[in-house]
Amino acid sequence: MTIFIFFILSFVLSLAAVALILKLSRKNGWFDHTNERKIHNGSISRLGGIGFVVAFSLVAAAICVVTRETESVPRYLSCLFALLLVMFFGAYDDFRPLLSRYKLTVQIIAAFFVIIPGFLFKSIAYFDFGILPVWLGYAITLLWIVGVTNAINLIDGIDGLAGGLSGLIALFLGIIFFFYSKNPQNILFCAALIGVILGFLVFNAPLPKARIFMGDCGSQSLGFLLALLPLLEKQDGPANLPVPYAAALLMIPIFDTIAAVWRRAREGISIFTPDKSHVHHKLMNMGLSDRGVDIVLYGLQIVLGVVTVISIRLDGVASLVVLGIAYVIGIGFFAIIHFINRTARKAGKQYSC
Repeated sequence: MTIFIFFILSFVLSLAAVALILKLSRKNGWFDHTNERKIHNGSISRLGGIGFVVAFSLVAAAICVVTRETESVPRYLSCLFALLLVMFFGAYDDFRPLLSRYKLTVQIIAAFFVIIPGFLFKSIAYFDFGILPVWLGYAITLLWIVGVTNAINLIDGIDGLAGGLSGLIALFLGIIFFFYSKNPQNILFCAALIGVILGFLVFNAPLPKARIFMGDCGSQSLGFLLALLPLLEKQDGPANLPVPYAAALLMIPIFDTIAAVWRRAREGISIFTPDKSHVHHKLMNMGLSDRGVDIVLYGLQIVLGVVTVISIRLDGVASLVVLGIAYVIGIGFFAIIHFINRTARKAGKQYSC
């Protein structure tokens, strides 16, 4: 019952906050700036992220009060400060685009506000041999937070995609926490995140088209939150998810980011240079509409989530084998899309490579 209450509260607060941001944007002319990777037309606000991040922050504070985990409050406050830091500079970037090195610096600082209180990966598997040295846990966690923050930002290219994928990832994290976590706060945080995302998607879903975008503020904040959730645990408890299991749930944005970095490095350009060769662009080049791309990638996310949950339910080698199946599915999907586009390009069609 508590989960449902916080879900509804989050949804309503997000709905109201995003509606207010939309009204203020239209009144003040706060519209999206275009670049090489944008595919929309018209004047649309990109400040929706401010609404749902503020809504989530308020609900997250209420969750800490209701669950009375007083010993964890200072640690959660550090994470909340990091989230607001990402949100603030993301919102600034939506008004006046920041250089990539400045955004990266802010993300690293925010990551340290998570790592220093002790939220970090401690293992790579559910076995004793998988325990990470502390220094390696710090390094992997820093890379994880910065990487996932940017991965969600990069995949935010069409209506409803980043929000929908993030909501599904939060759903599967919530399922994992519900059955396997001893910390009820994590479950409530996931419910709150799903609620605020759905409140935003009321205005962002391609039905027929979005009325507001989440912007860098929203996409970076979502990425930060999705990176943070697998790290949350009690003061001296184990991390809820080892690294490979958490990465499996976020495989779509992670693989898309890896492909983008490789593509730009191969072409001798900055890895921060925007382009139109992300997975959603490639699917659109194959003839899919915005809604069609969303359906395909939502379906893939559901498959990856189900397989990952099954792998966690198993023990020993069987767990790793099933987890490996999730990675084979993800790699296979990206490989097929890549080769279809490359073959079509060689044949003279306007497909991305």
